[in-house]
Amino acid sequence: MQALPTLVAALLRINASELIIVDGGSEDGSRQWLEQNQRAGFLFVNSAPGRALQMNAGAARASSSTLLFLHADTVLPNGALNELHEKSWGRFDIEFTDNHSPRFRLLDIVARMINLRSRLSGVATGDQALFVNRSLFEQVGGFPNIPIMEDIALSKLLKQRAKPHCSRLKVRTSARRWRQNGLYKTILLMWALRLAYFFGVPAEILKKFYSQVR
Repeated sequence: MQALPTLVAALLRINASELIIVDGGSEDGSRQWLEQNQRAGFLFVNSAPGRALQMNAGAARASSSTLLFLHADTVLPNGALNELHEKSWGRFDIEFTDNHSPRFRLLDIVARMINLRSRLSGVATGDQALFVNRSLFEQVGGFPNIPIMEDIALSKLLKQRAKPHCSRLKVRTSARRWRQNGLYKTILLMWALRLAYFFGVPAEILKKFYSQVR
């Protein structure tokens, strides 16, 4: 809640054609603040909890021809919106930041590996600010309604229609969970979850383990 005014101010400076903020049942006062400050230049949407549900709810209220999905702890780079023109879908490279302590050097390596993996596989994760042409998004049915891995599931659907645009511009996202849960533990668990999902383990089961790193 304390970061909301700063977050909204930063988003408004992007000068996007529209800004939609979706709350999934938060209990920290965020929803009340968003309801009271809608005149600031954004549309507030209340949604059931769950990232897929929240992003689909926001997309349903959007009128723009291109949709960009941004997590609350991720900041777009300058010139990001120029990357969206005439692109079917894509994502940005990523780098980790933490305002409370020096950045792990190993996190730079992790970010590079994530970017390389994404470029080779054509799969985007939510932290990479996935963007997609609205028509294409609707053709594939939006984000699959699963508790986790919704970004990977959507990427697989989109890859069947078009090759992703992998921008080298870097979004900055918080390293908080990596620090709180331990770098190596988080790496191993995230890779294990992705591998399990690849081999068909239902997202409903994986969600029980994913909560350990949120």
